[in-house]
Amino acid sequence: MNGIDYFVMALYALMIVMTTLWAMRKVGNTGDFFAAGGKMPWWLSGISHHMSGYSAAVFVAYAAVAYKYGLTIYFWWAFPISIAVFIGSVIFAPRWARLRVHMNIESPMEYLATRYNVPTQQILAWSGVFLKTFDVGAKWAAISIIINVFTGLDPLIGIGISGLLCLFYTVLGGLWADACNDFGQFIVQFIAAIVMVVAVAFHLGGFSNLLTIWDRLPAGHTDIVAGPYSMGFILAYFVIYTLSYNGGTWNLAQRFIASPRGKDARKAALLSSVLYLVWPLILFYPMWAAPLLFPNIADPAQSYSIMAMQLLPNGLIGLVLVAMFTHTLSMTSSDSNAITAVVTRDILPVLFPKQFGQGQSSLLVARIIVVLFILTTLLIAVNASRFGGVLTLLIVWFGGLVGPISIPMLLGLLPWFRKCGSAAAITSWAAGVSAFFLVKFVISDMSTTQVVAIPVLLSLAVFTMGGLLRRTPVSTEVDTLLNALNQDQVEDLPVAKTKPAYQTESR
Repeated sequence: MNGIDYFVMALYALMIVMTTLWAMRKVGNTGDFFAAGGKMPWWLSGISHHMSGYSAAVFVAYAAVAYKYGLTIYFWWAFPISIAVFIGSVIFAPRWARLRVHMNIESPMEYLATRYNVPTQQILAWSGVFLKTFDVGAKWAAISIIINVFTGLDPLIGIGISGLLCLFYTVLGGLWADACNDFGQFIVQFIAAIVMVVAVAFHLGGFSNLLTIWDRLPAGHTDIVAGPYSMGFILAYFVIYTLSYNGGTWNLAQRFIASPRGKDARKAALLSSVLYLVWPLILFYPMWAAPLLFPNIADPAQSYSIMAMQLLPNGLIGLVLVAMFTHTLSMTSSDSNAITAVVTRDILPVLFPKQFGQGQSSLLVARIIVVLFILTTLLIAVNASRFGGVLTLLIVWFGGLVGPISIPMLLGLLPWFRKCGSAAAITSWAAGVSAFFLVKFVISDMSTTQVVAIPVLLSLAVFTMGGLLRRTPVSTEVDTLLNALNQDQVEDLPVAKTKPAYQTESR
């Protein structure tokens, strides 16, 4: 890299600063900070949902999978997400927006005190915060690898630079800054990805050769199922993606919560679904072609970065680095905002009811929590190798634990599970988390598929059975809530102020 590349990066940083300063003017309270005041347009919400759904790990861990195994990465990552979000556009996305209108929520966990009870809400909130702390830490570690390859900077410095930039616009601009920067980052990423495809075509001998690489790739690179990624793994991850991308990952639920109405949230989900279906085919193409151009890369995790450094002229190298950098900022900043919403709106009012128990959230407290969370995740990133590395943190830990945490939260929105109460929620969570640690650390010779699939499937089975076995009637308040979320008319009702969590009676 030379001065031109750093100039491109400086322009990108300036774009973030200007966008954040604009977004600050729209943040007057925590409702604006956490949920954009419920005024986010569907196209911005959809693009932000897409950009917040993956980080620079795509260009590190997933690039390594594409280099070693080929097309399977599309069929166990992008394609299942597209189908999962499409399903969610009908079932889940509209309900998140209606939930905000009906209960005035700012956090995706906030409604659980009414749907189940406060202890259930606290268990799911605390465990979710713990999981996302490690998940975000893995993403910082991923971007530090990329920065190191491009610039030679020590990974610790790369982690620090990323964290400081994220702190700036997340603390000041909240969800508005996240979403608007996501849009700008999408434009940068679009240009950079097209540039990479053009560069690959040039070095392959012309655009006509783009469609002829498949016969020349190593054996098995065109298989849907390859390496450790079996059909069972793909199906298990489809379940996980359905839960995660429709709100089990809290920052993605926020994009729907911020929509004015259910129909806007539905359109946002449909846009994100289309982007996941089409865009990764362009994004991954250079990674699939990498074995033909660079057949002996010692560390496949560096394959995309090495290609950019070798194939692109100065200036465009900086653009590609910015594009990869933006993915991490998109995801980590939105994760930080979502975690802060849960801590501020759900955890603190229970821990300190006198200070935070009147249904009021302090914007200053929210910003302090953002700072503390990001600093904690940066410490995790510095020690990522102690947890098995980036890919293990992203695929095994997150995949194994997100299901037990998100099943009670997501399925609790649906009327078909109205009989599943707090006992079913806590039992399914406990069963899933226990199963994960059992298959991960106690039982030997368990495959990645089994480690990921067993916890989520067991949690789902226990939650469902809990509803079927329940004999006590469902409370009127829960029935009213679920019926309201099932009707578009709720969008025309006046906003109902929800009770503080500590005042809500157990269900």
